[in-house]
Amino acid sequence: MLPKKTRAEIERLRAEIREHDRRYYVEDAPVISDAEYDALMRRLKDLETRHPEAVTPDSPTQRVGGTAVSDFKPARHAAAMLSLENVYGEDELREWHARLLKNLPPGEPPVFVIEPKIDGLSCALTYEEGVLVRAATRGDGETGEDVTLNARTIHSIPLRLGSASPKKLEARGEVYMANADFAKVNAEEERAGREPFVNPRNCAAGSLRQKNPAVTAKRRLRFLAHSFGVWEGGEPVDSEAGFLKACAAFGLQPVEHHEAKDIEEVIRFYHDFKKNRLPVLAYSVDGIVAKVDSYAQQKRLGSTAKSPRWAVAFKYPAQQASTVVERVEFSVGRTGTITPVAKVKPVFCAGVTISSVTLHNFQEIGRLGLKVGDHVLIERAGEVIPKVVKVAADLRQGHERDVVPPKACPACGGRVVKEEEFVAYRCDNPSCPAQLKRLLLHFASRPALDMQGLGEAVVDQLVDSGRIKDVSGLYDLKKEDLLKLELFADKRAENLLAQISDSKGRPLERLVFGLGIRQVGEKTAETLAQLYDLEGLAAASEAELTRIQEVGPIVAAAIHGFFHSPETKRLIARLKAAGLNFAKSAKKAASAKFAGQTFVFTGELETMTREQAEEKVKALGGKASGSVSAKTAYVVAGADAGSKLRKANELGVKVLTEREFLELAKR
Repeated sequence: MLPKKTRAEIERLRAEIREHDRRYYVEDAPVISDAEYDALMRRLKDLETRHPEAVTPDSPTQRVGGTAVSDFKPARHAAAMLSLENVYGEDELREWHARLLKNLPPGEPPVFVIEPKIDGLSCALTYEEGVLVRAATRGDGETGEDVTLNARTIHSIPLRLGSASPKKLEARGEVYMANADFAKVNAEEERAGREPFVNPRNCAAGSLRQKNPAVTAKRRLRFLAHSFGVWEGGEPVDSEAGFLKACAAFGLQPVEHHEAKDIEEVIRFYHDFKKNRLPVLAYSVDGIVAKVDSYAQQKRLGSTAKSPRWAVAFKYPAQQASTVVERVEFSVGRTGTITPVAKVKPVFCAGVTISSVTLHNFQEIGRLGLKVGDHVLIERAGEVIPKVVKVAADLRQGHERDVVPPKACPACGGRVVKEEEFVAYRCDNPSCPAQLKRLLLHFASRPALDMQGLGEAVVDQLVDSGRIKDVSGLYDLKKEDLLKLELFADKRAENLLAQISDSKGRPLERLVFGLGIRQVGEKTAETLAQLYDLEGLAAASEAELTRIQEVGPIVAAAIHGFFHSPETKRLIARLKAAGLNFAKSAKKAASAKFAGQTFVFTGELETMTREQAEEKVKALGGKASGSVSAKTAYVVAGADAGSKLRKANELGVKVLTEREFLELAKR
């Protein structure tokens, strides 16, 4: 029996620690020292150790569990977590606003709630009876990953809400990392000899998906709520502003927000925020979000398959910075392509410090007129890799040097070639370790053979140790081989071996794609796998391949050259011996109603994504294309259809609405 005095002290300590967590992690205004805080936590842990019956799931001591997880379980969302439509200028925003007004009754103009668009990771927190029971990433919008153990370590996520909270709540928001914390994490990574993170968003995403919650706890992630998916019981709310106010009342920190009476006020806020707030903000923001405030109006406006019609992300343009090209290095891809990378004087741009900028190829270097030593203007927007926008040739002082293609591969010293029909230079050594590493990662990727446990660190060790010479070597791995690698224990080794074994039964199109044949993407691999088994594909002539609709002369030459190299012939023999599936894939509904017909989709669809529409066409035996030609059977036009619709009209191709397409599919 827990003494009343002890129970009272435990409750007092919990309340005091929660209040200090709020002041420290939410308000950034601590009122006690770290030592004083640690003393409170030690006292609470001591009492709970002596009285384990007093431990509750929402106690501050229970934020960090001691057990790492081997994998994240899928977590299905009660309501889809949709993405936002992006607009990039005032005209596009006004067009969005005009569409709103068309779908609302006259005389009922919407009021807006405006929020900064935090560059973080979407997360849904489920509370039952006020207690946090689940945290899930967005995933594909329908199903995410259960990251509850890691989310519990984030101090701005309350483990228990206040009494004003609803009976059940799924609160949605952004997990992010402040710029100052990001700098600290990267400094620690560099001290440990590890590659620093690219930006705060990548760091936050990687931290939330750590297998060990103790690692997540050290990263000082934060959470801001912006919406909800489920609200059951309690006092209902009828607007965005009402929800955000309610969050603050029951202890869940809401995103910063403002109200705007019309679209012009939204535009003024956008410019004011960019000028006055963005330069001094503690975290990365890539635009603002404008939402219709009224839930009744939101319901009337509805959503498309991808995004709500009542909200929009008004993105800021790419941020630019000036720096100097100190040298140019070369990276080697999975097909041997050599990519020039400019190493620039470190410069802060778009929330990150940039020291490397891709130059793509030597044709791009020529177009820019770039030399080593040049002053350049670089640009970065969102997750886009930084690029050189302009060379300041007028600042040259005479010591600048031309960028010369390498004569030998920077990874293996092999011969470098440039084929006439391509802009890129390539290493033609099939045993190049850099190529092999990139190929292994491609081979194991989700669209290919799907071995999620085969990450970059594992591949580096397998190749550097000489254990693997080509992708077939994966199927020779034994448990003892993996246990010799860093950070591998029994369970992790068993999981990876199971994934490798499972990959043997994948459909042929995934193997063809995974082989990394130049010019062969997922769609071409699917077509080839429906026409040939692997040995038949390897034996196909160049002329025969050229006759396939999706395969032109360049792709046919790449496929033929790949399968007729001695190295590939040996590889195919080893993969066959390992038991991989070489069988031709069944044509999807070859005799179905869309057989022999090509569809092109353009504009925004109402009831499905473009990918879902294309899958429907394929399931009925048809083909989906990204471009309109005289061979196109139908163009399906959604809202805001553009150049593809114009071309269809010019060529006399039949145009369908989305409803007409669905009716055609049902007949």
